[in-house]
Amino acid sequence: MTWREPTYRMVDGERIDGAWCHIWRRYQMGGRYYLDDLVVFADGTITCGERTDLAGLAKKLAAGHWAVTDPEAPPLPDPPSKWEARYSEPLTPEGFLLEVADRIEELSRRPTAGQRCWDAIRRYEQQPTESNRELLRVAYLAVPAHLRVFVLGDMDRQDRPLRILLTDIGVAVDGDGPVVTVEMHQSVLDYFARIDQAVQDEQERRAVRYADDPAEAGRPVLVSHQAVYPQGWPDEPGLFTLRNEYPAPVEFAGDSYASVQHGYWALSAADASDRSRIRDAASGSEAHDLGGRATRRSDWSDVRLAVMAGLLRAKFTQHPELARVLLSTGDARISYTGLADAPFWRDVSDDRGRNWMGRLLELTRSELLAQQLLRT
Repeated sequence: MTWREPTYRMVDGERIDGAWCHIWRRYQMGGRYYLDDLVVFADGTITCGERTDLAGLAKKLAAGHWAVTDPEAPPLPDPPSKWEARYSEPLTPEGFLLEVADRIEELSRRPTAGQRCWDAIRRYEQQPTESNRELLRVAYLAVPAHLRVFVLGDMDRQDRPLRILLTDIGVAVDGDGPVVTVEMHQSVLDYFARIDQAVQDEQERRAVRYADDPAEAGRPVLVSHQAVYPQGWPDEPGLFTLRNEYPAPVEFAGDSYASVQHGYWALSAADASDRSRIRDAASGSEAHDLGGRATRRSDWSDVRLAVMAGLLRAKFTQHPELARVLLSTGDARISYTGLADAPFWRDVSDDRGRNWMGRLLELTRSELLAQQLLRT
């Protein structure tokens, strides 16, 4: 079963994370099955045309109202040898229930059956006793049967090392596989030791490669909203000063502009007379409209990011009070929203949004902070 995420729902202002997959759902008329979306949430809520929970899902599957495989598809033939089989066990309603329960654990940031199985492996490595081997057996069998071949993340050996280790000495693995020996059990322990060493080596490499990665989580995303002030902009600088239309005069490229908006659109124009009209516009909004109608420079798509970066640098270095506002956002990602700017510049919920304004504001903030550090 292929799960897709993220999805979520809001409950009393709280975001409840979820994931979804396809399932076959039987409709009353005609009794035909159709593919539908089954959504599972971290609080245990399950939806598929109606709201239920894990117990309700079990009843739906038992009654045949929902199905985890195509009811009209012929059953898969049994493999000639379980030991030699290279694919997982068939998906069953019982296995799917375990998988859904595991998905709820994962969404709730709790250990999954696979993670608990690895914990049991580590425990057995440290103390290879029969009691710990039995605990490992319980943990392994708690993994949904159709997912056990993936539990070790080894596409060559799959879960065979565990199947060997959990088979008693002198007994054939899976009934038709090799007869287990003491040496085979030891080879499995050696296999896990090699995995442990590889994990440790990779952690050490990452510690070097990611040495400058922040150790703590950053601030929540800061959303820069497009704002309208019919009575004029507030006197006390606030986050609204991050907007390009905010009237903060800038000196850039040998000219003066009433705002970043004026400068950007003036510099985009190919004709000198258009540049002058845009520069002298009564407001940032008017400069935007005039600039949108003017013929643009042929190289504008190549230089516009550099021009915008330069205008922002000028704005915040020439106005220390605005720099303080930008620096107050810390390391928060800045989401620049609104409807006036093209998706290239703003944050949009689909793949059109590039949020370049937010990115350039973050870059400018980093430059301001670096300048402060160099002065101290």
